[in-house]
Amino acid sequence: QVQLVESGGGLVQAGGSLRLSCVVSGRTSSSYGMVWFRQAPGKQREFVGAIGYDSDSTNYADSVKGRFTISRDYAKHTVYLQMNSLKPEDTAVYYCAASKGPLYNGLPRQMVSYNYWGQGTQVTVSS
Repeated sequence: QVQLVESGGGLVQAGGSLRLSCVVSGRTSSSYGMVWFRQAPGKQREFVGAIGYDSDSTNYADSVKGRFTISRDYAKHTVYLQMNSLKPEDTAVYYCAASKGPLYNGLPRQMVSYNYWGQGTQVTVSS
């Protein structure tokens, strides 16, 4: 059974940093893409960024480009979201998700492309 568990959320002041982690268990290989989404109160879940199965490709939403970085630690089966220069509008529940396969044709931004989801971790940025 595939499980994803996020951690690292919390309360931070504007301009600060947080690093979210997503540990993946129940998979026999690392040949899958990983993505982060977020959902603010009263809003739809939105794409934040994605990383390919081999870490050679990444894809970020314009709103976080240059501030957020996604990386993978294959030995720990963990994906990270480093968030710098945080803004109040980054406040949301952050979710990680994994695709079934390697996503050889690019990193989609649609939720339907990802099959396994975590429960989310709350990030609150105060002004």
